[in-house]
Amino acid sequence: MKKVAFILLTLLITIALGACGNKPNSENAESKNLYEEIKEKGEITIGTEGTYAPFTFHNESGKLTGFDIEIAEEVFKRLDIKPVFVETKWDGMIAGLDAKRYDMVANEVAIRDDRLEKYDMSDPYIVSRAVLIVHEDNNDIKTLDDLNGKKVGQSLESNYRKIAEDHGATNTVVEGFNQAVDLITSKRIDATINDSLSYLDLKKQRPELPIKVVFKEADASSNGFLFRKGSTELVEAVNGALAEMKEDGTYLEISKKWFNEDVSK
Repeated sequence: MKKVAFILLTLLITIALGACGNKPNSENAESKNLYEEIKEKGEITIGTEGTYAPFTFHNESGKLTGFDIEIAEEVFKRLDIKPVFVETKWDGMIAGLDAKRYDMVANEVAIRDDRLEKYDMSDPYIVSRAVLIVHEDNNDIKTLDDLNGKKVGQSLESNYRKIAEDHGATNTVVEGFNQAVDLITSKRIDATINDSLSYLDLKKQRPELPIKVVFKEADASSNGFLFRKGSTELVEAVNGALAEMKEDGTYLEISKKWFNEDVSK
């Protein structure tokens, strides 16, 4: 009996060891990266506002559209991946990325060193800079220094207000860019400083406005798609598609559609 029991015990140990040997080592098992998971699923989720024209908004028929939307759609068309947009408020958008509510963000996110410490970002797909805007009849103002003693229209909390006042201007508080432009066209103020993309969008919508840009800031702010840290393969694929779009002219077509010029530089 003892001999039989010993044989049975040996057999059980052998079976158990064999089972352990066939169990995959979790440390060595190869896991898919995010890009591979997305390719396998065939779709990518993208966080966006949907209320920020002309970049991401709903047109008159209710369709989500905009410059950022079209750029993202073209990128993932080339990667054979369906983009699924998840609309959310800007204040919680990056937190939503952290919480994995979506795989990336397409919403005019500025590329900054502090963001790059925590997140991955694509190559820039649009740049903007501050511009000085005056009435088309105004020949007195050509640089920021010419604002000394002049009237500008800037919102109270705007960084542009401080720039104007630092150059000697007197500020008339406005609620937004459109109000400032109305004051310029009626010649109640002399100038306003705003983002070049906002200016281009306004001129696209209302080309008859008697306003012009007399000064453009040298340093541009670059914007890119935002990803969670470690999305290396996905970012590389997106960058490759963006480069192809610029090379074959597709990017320029989309850019001119929305801004009447190339906004990549």
